[in-house]
Amino acid sequence: MNKLKEYNKTIFEEIKHMDEYGNEFWYARELQKVLEYKKWQKFLNVIENAKFACEQSNFIIDEHFTQVGKTSKMPNGGVKNILEYRLSRYACYLIVQNSDPRKEVVALGQTYFAIQTRKQELTENEYSMLTEDEKRFYQRDLTKKGNYSLNQVAKKCGVKNFDKFHNAGYKGLYNGETANDIAKRKGLRYREDILDNMGSEELAANLFRITQTESKLKKDNISGEKNANQTHYCIGKNIREVIAKNGGTMPEDLPTPEKSLKELEKDTKNSKKLGNKDNMKIEQQ
Repeated sequence: MNKLKEYNKTIFEEIKHMDEYGNEFWYARELQKVLEYKKWQKFLNVIENAKFACEQSNFIIDEHFTQVGKTSKMPNGGVKNILEYRLSRYACYLIVQNSDPRKEVVALGQTYFAIQTRKQELTENEYSMLTEDEKRFYQRDLTKKGNYSLNQVAKKCGVKNFDKFHNAGYKGLYNGETANDIAKRKGLRYREDILDNMGSEELAANLFRITQTESKLKKDNISGEKNANQTHYCIGKNIREVIAKNGGTMPEDLPTPEKSLKELEKDTKNSKKLGNKDNMKIEQQ
């Protein structure tokens, strides 16, 4: 038992990398070996299933599964280009979720990434100390995880058209507005993520919609795409009614932040770059 715990703690940490901005990532071919897949093609099928799950959760695949150039030495002394992916923690989570469950190391991987995710959760007191932008990042991370979990449950209920399924929830919460309607009202560019352009209060309302819908689908054993969509709509509408009853602000009336979370992330990276350059100048003086 102790051996398994130590194995669980170290094996995925040992192949973790950090980029120049302090972001963690894993290489797919290193993860392939750890998960005991002998053939790359077979592991590539797992990656493709994980990428599909990522897309169904309304995430941008390239942000979590980034193709990078890599070469491999040939027996004759030459080199050849091979496919490689740089994976986010979320991508790794999706991969282990789609890997062979009979393998002990896969179960360990699922435990590892679940534990690391929970470690990032905040207490109520810690949350209250965050700035508005920090609250937005935190709530957005929770909605991403919530949407992934909701999609898995909805899929089991028979949902195939996930755009229609998610729009049903938005329509209930936003008085008939679809995701596209919300994007237009917020003045967003084509395919710009609406959740990245919400304040913490609006994100919290959507997170409540997501978690309550998942709970309702499971508890009532909802079956069929039409019933699942109707359930999502009703949950969204019920939350809207609660907001109105408590004298709260309707989600469509909440202000859109000046900057999206993507823009804030870019600003942070640029600041780090500038800081690194300044430090190098100081060291050279």
